[in-house]
Amino acid sequence: MAVALDLHLELEVAEADAFSVESEIPGLELDRENLVVRAFAALHPVDRIAFRIGGEIPVSRGLGSSAAAIVAGLVAADHMFELGLEKPDLLERATGIEGHPDNVAAALYGGFVLCSSEAGFPSATRIDAPEGLEGVLVIPTEEVATNLARESVPAEVPIEEAVANASAAAHLALGLARGDFDLIGQGLSDRIHQERRRHLFPRSMEVVDVAEECGAIGATISGAGPTVLVWSGWQETGSVVEHLRQRCGDWAEVRRVGFSPVGADVPEV
Repeated sequence: MAVALDLHLELEVAEADAFSVESEIPGLELDRENLVVRAFAALHPVDRIAFRIGGEIPVSRGLGSSAAAIVAGLVAADHMFELGLEKPDLLERATGIEGHPDNVAAALYGGFVLCSSEAGFPSATRIDAPEGLEGVLVIPTEEVATNLARESVPAEVPIEEAVANASAAAHLALGLARGDFDLIGQGLSDRIHQERRRHLFPRSMEVVDVAEECGAIGATISGAGPTVLVWSGWQETGSVVEHLRQRCGDWAEVRRVGFSPVGADVPEV
């Protein structure tokens, strides 16, 4: 499961005399190893393409920056060279690069997505965000490597933990479909990955622990962390933001964010 947030990667692509990549985003590769470039190259050669990459998605914070880069590269190549790929085709190619469909599906389709990979082919079922549901991001200044987060979760988990998470996922999907914030709150519980990763981002987990005390519906670690996604009804969001800034302002950015109904888009220029 994943959701598109109102945070955007911005990509400008133009034909040029030589290949180049420009960006002011810290730590971004400026060569052919760049994920945007690799995704674009999966559909068309980049030898005479100039890329300019910007936007507001923090890197290595669990906010899907790699998925956004992959989808941007694919959509740009498809649009620029009029390849005519449908979204399911783009999803399959993006999943092949990312390794799993959830984040790329949200970036492509917008809204909430439920993903699966039946017979090796990824699919995504979209759910609109309920009216009045908002998010608050607590974005720590430090990064957490995704591979360390993945290594913290064992290949096998106790059956009761798997059952609990399946139950939570069902409650979350039903709550989103019905616009029932109580069901959504029940669906935010986790028994598999968050507690096992607490040692990687203990302060983030403290936010998860106290989110309801701050007036929120609940909270979850975003992706592999360390960012926390705090779920809130719009009437409570302002107060939730203030509580979180008082609690976390010295080590994290607290940002109000909407759930975007729109995925990747190519504006006319």
